[in-house]
Amino acid sequence: MSLPVTIVIPTLNEADQIADCVQQVAWADEVIVADAGSTDGTVSLARQAGALVLERIGPTIAAQRNTAIARARNPWIFALDADERFTNELREELAATLPNPQHRAYRVRRRNFYLGSELRRGHWGRDWVTRLFAKECRWRERRVHETLEFEGDSGVLRGTLLHSPYRTLSHQLEKMDRYALWGAQDLYDQGRRASAWDLWGRPLGRFARAYLLQGAIFDGRFGLVASALGAYTGFLKYAHLWALERGRPPESAPEGRP
Repeated sequence: MSLPVTIVIPTLNEADQIADCVQQVAWADEVIVADAGSTDGTVSLARQAGALVLERIGPTIAAQRNTAIARARNPWIFALDADERFTNELREELAATLPNPQHRAYRVRRRNFYLGSELRRGHWGRDWVTRLFAKECRWRERRVHETLEFEGDSGVLRGTLLHSPYRTLSHQLEKMDRYALWGAQDLYDQGRRASAWDLWGRPLGRFARAYLLQGAIFDGRFGLVASALGAYTGFLKYAHLWALERGRPPESAPEGRP
C-alpha cells in the first residue's frame, strides 16, 4: 500500500539519475518532478518512471518546490533532490509518522558520500535538512540555501537520506561556482559588500572549523580535500560579490542541477 505523501523533486538536467530517484520512491502515493527547463531528457525519463512532471518551473529551487507543493494531492510533502535516496529505515519511519504527526515539519540527517567514501565529520557529517512537512508550508525563495517557513518546533526523523552530491571532481567544481554565484547575488541584493576579511578571513576560518574543530582531519585525504574546497567555495562567493560591486557581473553559471 502506498504512503499518503507527495514526494517533490526539483530538477534541471538530471537525466543520469532522475529515473532511479523516482523509481526508488514508488511507494509514495504521488511523485511530482518540478523541472526548470532541462534539455537532456530529464522530463521524458521522469514521466516514464511514473512521476507527474511540471515543466519550466522556476527561477529558483524554492519556486520549483512551492509550485509542486501547490499541485500536490496529499496533506504531507517530502522534499527530495535527485541526488538523494531513502534508506529503508527512513521509509519505515515515515510510514509510522504520517498517521499521527506531532509537528508541522521534520528534520532528517543526510549521510554524504564523496568520491566513493562517506564523510562522517566536518560540515558534511553534521548535515540536517528539513524535508517532511505539512502542505501549508512554503519555502522562502532565495537563490541558494532556501529555508522552509513553518510555525512551531520541528521534529526529528532518525532514519537517514543517502546523498551523493558530486559525480566527479569536475562536477563539484562546476557546482561550487554556481552556488557561489547565486550566494553572491543574494548578498548583493541584501546590500552586502565584500571586505578584505570576507575574501581571506572567512575562507580560512571555514577551513579551520571544518578540518580541525569539526574533525574532518580524521577523514584523511577526503576530509582535507572536502574542507579545502568548502573554503574555496566561500572565497568564490565573496569574489563574485566583489565583481558585482565593480559593475562586472560574472558570466552566467553553466546549466545543471544545483
